[in-house]
Amino acid sequence: MGSSAADKFSDEPITPIGGFFLQPRMEQIIHCTMGFKNPIDIAAIKSHLKTFLLPHPRFSSLMVRGPRGLKQWHSTSHVDLDRHIVVVPNTITTASNFDHEAAVNAYLADFYTSSGLSPDKPLWEFHLLMAHNCGVFRIHHALGDGASLMSLLSASFRGAEEEEKLPDLGSAGKKRNRVNGEKGWWVLLIGFVGMVWFTLIFTVEFVLRLLWDCDRKTEISGGDGVELWPRKLATARFKLQDMKLVKKAVPNATINDVLVGVVSAGLSRYLDQRTPNGLPEGVRITGMAMVNLREQHRLQEQSDLMKSNSGLSWRNKFGTVLLPIYYQKSSGTDPLGYLKRAKVTMDRKKQSLEAFLSYKIGCILMTYLGAEIATWLLYRAVSNTNFVISNMLGPQEEIAVGGNPVTYLRVNTSSVPQALTMHMVSYAERADMQISVAKDIIPDPEFLAKCFEEALVDMKEAAH
Repeated sequence: MGSSAADKFSDEPITPIGGFFLQPRMEQIIHCTMGFKNPIDIAAIKSHLKTFLLPHPRFSSLMVRGPRGLKQWHSTSHVDLDRHIVVVPNTITTASNFDHEAAVNAYLADFYTSSGLSPDKPLWEFHLLMAHNCGVFRIHHALGDGASLMSLLSASFRGAEEEEKLPDLGSAGKKRNRVNGEKGWWVLLIGFVGMVWFTLIFTVEFVLRLLWDCDRKTEISGGDGVELWPRKLATARFKLQDMKLVKKAVPNATINDVLVGVVSAGLSRYLDQRTPNGLPEGVRITGMAMVNLREQHRLQEQSDLMKSNSGLSWRNKFGTVLLPIYYQKSSGTDPLGYLKRAKVTMDRKKQSLEAFLSYKIGCILMTYLGAEIATWLLYRAVSNTNFVISNMLGPQEEIAVGGNPVTYLRVNTSSVPQALTMHMVSYAERADMQISVAKDIIPDPEFLAKCFEEALVDMKEAAH
């Protein structure tokens, strides 16, 4: 990186949300797993990362303490790639070579109980699993969030022959309601009243979660300290085309609505097997959903920001919403009923300012109450929910690292107090959801993944 860029971004203070992810109880590392079509060429990958990744200031900056003890980014003029690229030889993982996915998931699970990233170098690593022809990108959550990561992958990871062409990130921009000339002031008034009402209800609910409110215990409930428990991972695979087909069965539904419906149906199916007749109909299971708060930019604009060494947009800017789903006995239930209920819930969430206020509350707590008190409060809110879920729009065209095409893309994060986390990424017409569970609470994540996959199949059949 040039000296001018280094001077410009030297000693930049960390954002409040970034500081939250550096606290011991809530330290988060994003794991992005990518499979390769061809055998891994280590030299080509090093060259690619040096050319396309290191110019970004976040990937060449150290986390240091400033004169007043505050953590900040300090740009360094030299990054030793050999300390960031971890080559895992065949001998370590060939014992499970007959099942590549199981071996890779087991490797990822070990990160949950291992040490984090070393603070004496920029907070990222790229692990190359030679036996399984895949790489695992480890990025500290303090650097940025999932939307930042997807922008990075789309702009930086492409074949040498396509250096001037950016993969399509899709067109999932936020749809804004437009009031046409035929509708009067009363439409705006009803919308405003609805926004105020739902914002008030959801804000009060969020504050209660901070203090004491929690759901009834079920077979998937986590809690205080569960982030330290051993984990298991599994992958639910969906076809994006199937999800698009299902959403057309309910007017104005979105892929997010379909995902929430699939999770609701899948969890109901799973709990039916774990506790037959053990739960009353309609039991509430509350999770936390991540919401990107950025204005939607075109991919080219994101790339231009990165090329100009602008680290300002590459940060954590997301809110959370409390996402309630309700247990329904699988037998005799209309599969599309889960989607319809999910749409009602999601429409109310989108109408409110819950996601924006949760982000602002987090920033205010970190800024004015200090990291320790803020982390304690936010940790309580997280502990009082049952799962975490996110949906990231990935590149819709094939990307490549060092000229090697990427066949799949999956994301998960390190441990949280919930016993269940689910992160879905769409990539090139497929959508993979990485499921992480506390294995002493949910011992069979593979079966849970199958429940989600079957739930989408049932919805697709009902849509036909």
